[in-house]
Amino acid sequence: MPRFARLLAVAVLAAMTYVLPAAAEDTIKIGLIDPLSGTFAQQGDANLKQFNYLFGLINAQGGALGKKIEIVPVDDKLQPAEALIALQTLVDQNVNFVMSCTGSNIGAALIDGVAKQNARNPDHRILYLNCGALASDLTNDKCDFWHFRFDANTGQRAETLVRGLPKDLKSVYILDQDYLFGQTLHRETKENLAKRRPDVKIVGEDMIPLGKVKDFTPYIAKIQASGAEALLTGNWGPDLNLMMKAAVDAGLKLQFYTYLSHVVGGPTSAGETGDKRLHTVVEFHPNVPAEQNSAAGEEFVATWRKDHDFDLFQMNNYMMLKMLTAAITKAGSTDPMKVALALEDSSAKDMMGHTYTMRKSDHQLLEPLYVAQFVKGARYDSEKTGLGWKTDTVVESADLSQPTSCQMKRPKS
Repeated sequence: MPRFARLLAVAVLAAMTYVLPAAAEDTIKIGLIDPLSGTFAQQGDANLKQFNYLFGLINAQGGALGKKIEIVPVDDKLQPAEALIALQTLVDQNVNFVMSCTGSNIGAALIDGVAKQNARNPDHRILYLNCGALASDLTNDKCDFWHFRFDANTGQRAETLVRGLPKDLKSVYILDQDYLFGQTLHRETKENLAKRRPDVKIVGEDMIPLGKVKDFTPYIAKIQASGAEALLTGNWGPDLNLMMKAAVDAGLKLQFYTYLSHVVGGPTSAGETGDKRLHTVVEFHPNVPAEQNSAAGEEFVATWRKDHDFDLFQMNNYMMLKMLTAAITKAGSTDPMKVALALEDSSAKDMMGHTYTMRKSDHQLLEPLYVAQFVKGARYDSEKTGLGWKTDTVVESADLSQPTSCQMKRPKS
């Protein structure tokens, strides 16, 4: 049996057993602050299931310092105030590392909360591992030493999407959610269109309140009346799924270029109507290993799919855990200051040989991104729809090293 296959087999067992209580000295605890209830609970639950699998895989590879890593999930209901309460809960449990993968509003609150915790309690510092708060401001003007973003930001995603637009596209409609992530993405999508595709006309645009719209029919009617050839949207979760359903019901005939339609529920909402019309910017998808002839990558995907009915698309989360455990091992300690210094300028390669680098200047991950199309006949389908993702464009991490305005204030000790 190949080495990776053996690791995967051990990982499955580890993922089933790691949540059992263990002696504190035998584990390294990592908190996960995410929406586990409320409107966006589906996304938080999907994140938790992915981490269950990934933690098991990392533990099968030896963990860090001979210790296994243990996930401690806490619900934030996608509310900044609740996220700060969750942070304090983890502080009270002596957790040194905190992840959060959903919501730039949550990310902004945690950056501030962790900075205050560390300033007031230098003997109990926290390292914030951001795996999904994507607004570029968080590693620009709002950057902080204790914050590491292990996912591509909105600027990198906007550049990737615009690079992937067809050459003959002439008109687009832009619709995003009216909070930090959506506002930033809206601005950066327009900036990248002006810079890279000035021939594309924006024929309409809208901002919607996050998680509040239950009937997207009026928005679909406006898009249809605009004559746009494509809709560019950062909507995610129920806001994307309900919008896609309304578009399908209205028979809207245009291309959908999205930033997050691959997340749980998105493929199901699109269904067969999405065939050759739905596109997404994604860190990874199940057909990447087959497209790039990676046997290890295919084993990774196949093992996940045995027990799950949605896609594992966040290769960046696997790289985050690999880079974190390597940094802990290099530092010889779980002290957040020592681990942070070891993370800076660190890098790792995924199973396909692509490089992921944590940039020291702003703590922004540089990773490859894909523009993928939803099609019939893909080797692996998504959410049992009969359609799956096929890569149209790959942008390597080196090509997404955008400038930063971060002025990092580094602690003296």
